[in-house]
Parts: sequence; structure tokens; C-alpha cells
Amino acid sequence: MLKQVQHDNKGLSRVAFTMAEILLSLTIIGVVAAITLPSLTGNINERTWNTQRKALYARFSQALALMPNLNGYGTLHAAGTDGNGSSIAAEDNAAATFITDGLSKVMKINNICEADSLPDCGIPDTITALNATDTLSSFTTNYNTLVKFNNMFNGTWNDGGSNGGIDYPYSQLDTKAAAFETQNGESIIVYYNPNCKADLNETVWHNSQPFMCANFVYDLNGNKGPNTVGKDIGFITALYPSDPVIVAPFPLATNAGLSAQADAGKLCQKQDPESRVPNRDELSAMFYNRTLLGMSSSGSFWSGSVISSEKAWRQNFSSGGRSSHDRTNDGIVRCIKR
Repeated sequence: MLKQVQHDNKGLSRVAFTMAEILLSLTIIGVVAAITLPSLTGNINERTWNTQRKALYARFSQALALMPNLNGYGTLHAAGTDGNGSSIAAEDNAAATFITDGLSKVMKINNICEADSLPDCGIPDTITALNATDTLSSFTTNYNTLVKFNNMFNGTWNDGGSNGGIDYPYSQLDTKAAAFETQNGESIIVYYNPNCKADLNETVWHNSQPFMCANFVYDLNGNKGPNTVGKDIGFITALYPSDPVIVAPFPLATNAGLSAQADAGKLCQKQDPESRVPNRDELSAMFYNRTLLGMSSSGSFWSGSVISSEKAWRQNFSSGGRSSHDRTNDGIVRCIKR
């Protein structure tokens, strides 16, 4: 295509682009922009969420450290009878009281919602799990108690004969969830265990469920979207009632594979150079939130917590059990980001 040649009043020629060439250039620019802008926008969102997530974790860590104890808030009992034979109605205001009498004293809270009004605090109704396959529908009704959120907080799991058909029971009084909004615009639902237990430095198999005092599922931007775990949705878990351990693991979407515990870190580095093996408490938090992660399948996962040169902790995602295993044995490895 020849360019139009124009002459100015001094006889010098100037080259000009035709309208077709201009339109073609604009079209190319538009196509390139359409391809690159979503990626750029996604990267900006990822960085924003990552910054918000770390800031929220820092605020929670500071706030919960100021609380003298994390258990014992509210009233919680099943329906039954008193000593005189009179009927007693079930009562549960544990999670709501934990927020009003505990958290609100150590951090700024805008709004508090009980179990029957969770959407009023911006809790989304549908959440996409970390595996991008599972969808948690009607979240504010289908997952509005501790047991509903993770059914392994109440029930018995049988190993199916692999260890002689052993039953691994665990049960507790269920607690209704409650929610609140922060001044920064985060929406947070709370699953609370008012009878959580202290770490006694166990060295043999034991249930990990009793150690969870409070589990917080947060949405960084209310219910605006994308309402996806690993993006705007995540979790923070507080374990042990006094001197609590606050963890907020950010798991990768898939397992790294099978290996001995001593080689688990190498699998993580191979999968993502910025990832690592979760410690014992981070792995327990992942079990508590297994529904959000899409990790409801059975299996024992290695932690990075070593008991001795020969032994390390594993977390069973079928029973909730923590157990000591030889570090040379194979176990599943799921890595987390720093």
C-alpha cells in the first residue's frame, strides 16, 4: 500500500498514513490490549489480595494475643433436663458472645451477625473451593455451624481394617456460626469451640479437633466476588486457649506428591520455589478447612514438624488424627505459600 505524499508550500514532500493503515494499527492495538489487560488486571488483583491477606493476619495475631483466654465464651448446652427433671431448651450463643465479649474488645468491628443473619455481614452465598471444582452452595445455611462446616467435628471414622478396623470417634456440642464486618471492609464468619484444649506436647496419636478454638473464614471484599478460595477468600485459625497459635496457611491447589518426610521440602521447592511444607498446626488448620480446599478425600499428610531425628507428625484428613510416623515412610505432601 502506497503512502500518500503531500507537498508543503516550500515544495518539500511529507509522507502521510492512509485511513486504512490507521484503522489497521488501531485494530492491532485493540487486539493486543484485549489479550494483555485481563492478565494485568488479574496480577494487580492477586497482589492486592495478597497484601490484604497479610495485613488481616497481622491484625488478628495482635488482637488474639491480647485476649487472656480463647475458650469459655457464651453459653452452650444441648436440650435436656435439669436436676429437678424440668426440660432445658438447647442454648447456643457461644460464637456470638466470643465476638461481642472477646474480639470486639481487642479489634475494631463494625457489625455483628448471628447464625440466622449471616448474609447481613456480607458472607457470600456461594464459594468456589481452592480446587476450582467444588462449589459450596447456600453457604450461609449449609455451613452455618461448626459440624456442618467440617463434619469430622462430630462422628466416628473407621479405618476400614487397615489398622484392624479401629474406630476414631470424636464429638462435641455443635456451635452456631456468627459473623462480623471489619472497618477495612472484610466479612468474617466465625466457627467457635468454647471447650478447646491446650497443647500437652503429646507424642502419640491424638485427635486434632479439640485444639481448634476459633476458625475464621474471611472474604476480603464482602460478597462482591470472585468469592474464590485462594483469591479473596481464605481462613485464619486460632489453636490452644492460652498462648494461642495463630496460623493462616495459603495452600497450593494440588498435592506435590508422595515422599518421605525428609524429602517433602524438595517436592515443595520443585512444585513452587516460594512454597514450603506446613508445620503441624498449619496442617491441622487445613484439615479444619478441608471443605474450602476441596481436600475431603482421605489420606495422611506430612507436616514439617519433627518430633525426633526419626519421627515427624502427620495429619489424617479422614479422622482428624495427628500421629507420629517414621520420617522414611511415604506420605502425601501438600505445600503452602509463605
